[in-house]
Amino acid sequence: MAPASIFSLALVIYTGFTIPTKDMHPWFRWINYLNPVGYAFEALMINEYVPQGPGYGDVSPDEKICAITGAAAGADFVDGDTYLAVNFNYHADHLWRNLGVMVALMVFGCFVYLLATEYISAKKSKGEVLLFQRGRVPDLQPKLDEEANTHDRVNTETLAREKTVPDAPASIQNQNAIFHWDNVNYDIKIKGKPRRILDEVDGWVVPGTLTALMGVTGAGKTTLLDVLANRLTMGVVSGQILVDGRLRDTGFQRKTGYVQQQDLHLATSTVREALTFSALLRQPNATSHAKRLHMSRKSLRFSRWRHMLMLLLEYPEKYIGLDSQTAWSICALLRKLADNGQAILCTIHQPSAILFQEFDRLLFLAMEGKTLYFGEIGESSQTLTSYFERNGARPCRQDENPAEWMLEVTGAVPGSESAQDWPAIWNNSEEHKAVKAELARMKGTLSQQPVPVNDPDALRPFAAPLGTQLWVVLMRVCQQYWRTPSYLYSKVALCLFSVCPNPSKYYTTCLTLAQAVFIGFSFWKTPNSLQGLQNQLFAVFMLLTIFSNFCQQIMPHFVTQRALYEVRERPSKTYSWKVFILSNIVVEIPWNSLMAVLVFVGWYYPIGLRQNAVEAGQVAERGALMFLFILTFLIFAGTFTNMVVAGIETAEAAGNITNLLFSLSLIFCG
Repeated sequence: MAPASIFSLALVIYTGFTIPTKDMHPWFRWINYLNPVGYAFEALMINEYVPQGPGYGDVSPDEKICAITGAAAGADFVDGDTYLAVNFNYHADHLWRNLGVMVALMVFGCFVYLLATEYISAKKSKGEVLLFQRGRVPDLQPKLDEEANTHDRVNTETLAREKTVPDAPASIQNQNAIFHWDNVNYDIKIKGKPRRILDEVDGWVVPGTLTALMGVTGAGKTTLLDVLANRLTMGVVSGQILVDGRLRDTGFQRKTGYVQQQDLHLATSTVREALTFSALLRQPNATSHAKRLHMSRKSLRFSRWRHMLMLLLEYPEKYIGLDSQTAWSICALLRKLADNGQAILCTIHQPSAILFQEFDRLLFLAMEGKTLYFGEIGESSQTLTSYFERNGARPCRQDENPAEWMLEVTGAVPGSESAQDWPAIWNNSEEHKAVKAELARMKGTLSQQPVPVNDPDALRPFAAPLGTQLWVVLMRVCQQYWRTPSYLYSKVALCLFSVCPNPSKYYTTCLTLAQAVFIGFSFWKTPNSLQGLQNQLFAVFMLLTIFSNFCQQIMPHFVTQRALYEVRERPSKTYSWKVFILSNIVVEIPWNSLMAVLVFVGWYYPIGLRQNAVEAGQVAERGALMFLFILTFLIFAGTFTNMVVAGIETAEAAGNITNLLFSLSLIFCG
């Protein structure tokens, strides 16, 4: 975008109207020779002002207009050739020449474009590359043969081992609350017609247990997790969703961990920084700052799978596309968390028999969100298989995977069919009646227990106060700006001749300075004449045209932050929307102030506006006032950008709206 904006600016300034060709400085005069718009403008002016054809000699004096420049003394008319030659240095014999030059430039541009597409290939993907600071590369061990390494491989002996309870890290607190739901329904309207996504789903999650959520694609597994985590913003949810027999309070979302299937993380933050950010904003307000940092470091050392640390939450979504060893490591981590007192509900897709055995309970959903089974899995999945066998399923062979067998006998696997109505069988089964009885018992007994008062701020929607939220979020936004790769272009002068690969605030600084210097040297030391005054007005106007490009460079950062906030941080009540908006506004102010200085120096002095105040003795006052005007203009551009993009989904659409609104501002500015 930077070269395109400078190129567009050059086309406008060096057309021959903003600056007449006779007033162009020699260091940029060559741009006019390469400007196709300049040739078209000259041809249109010649066609408009040079008389052609019969009838011009019979025009009466009342129908003639005399202009100031180009008029001959004592004549009642202005010759068109003279007018164009005096004002624009245009000549009538250039008319057809300009057409030929325009065609030649078009053919040349097409040739360069085709040649570039032939030899310039797309940017190759770098893949997943781990970078280390220079001089701090660790000593890496040689890669071992995975097939030859049999010590860490999952085998049949692993299935028979007893589940061990490891020592609980200090950063993980035991949970005592029981989360249970009864007759949960979820209805939405699709094309005006009602549709039920979840149909009377029951269940519970007890601390110290690992519950699996399975079902075919479209059964409503993700929807159920969204309903339980209170993250839906549309549709109608009915039924009872309780914590210890009581309704979920306002602090439920921030106290519930939810790992989504989307890989939504801030690319400029490390794993440690992401955990620290979450600890500072989601831990109780009574916890000291030092203890929060200590807990985040403990969490970082808890697992050797550092890229899977976001599974340290209560509602992991799913893991697909993983090899068996990685899936086993994740499952072992979940097992470790559950054995240390966490309540975990996790969706899984076609697990192996070894992985399936690690879970304590299963909630199995059919299409339309109907329940097929909820209960214990049992040792070697005996409890699960015996339920389906008693109700008409074929026996599960000894060498079969119980999870795959269950999907096959219920018709959940493509190509398999089932004659039984398994949702109806479940609703009429003794197991379903036992689940209902247990839910009624939980609601009756748990609701009578006194509410523990461990956190005085438990009912607050956000754990941290507003000031802490603003400071932590502002530091992360500043960090994102600082770590943008294009900031490596440390010299502003380089930006006048190079292209930055990624949009950033530094990229905007270079772009703005380049445009300011380009305008300043294009209107170099304009004299205090009639034409010089017009050139100064055009210089001011051309400086305002950086507004659009300036705004469009800010939008990608805002959209990246907002995507993370809306999908993950707002539903988990990490911080408020006010903090998000304020942090993105405040982070722009120092950068805009720096750019105001650069624009002022690179634009105000080369044009010669300082000389206008010499005679009045107001050099300092007018210079300071012009700087404040530029500073206010750039700060307005930043806040205007946040106003527009806050309500628009994509940066491209917001950029188009910004261009429209700013164009209207220029038209009606007076």
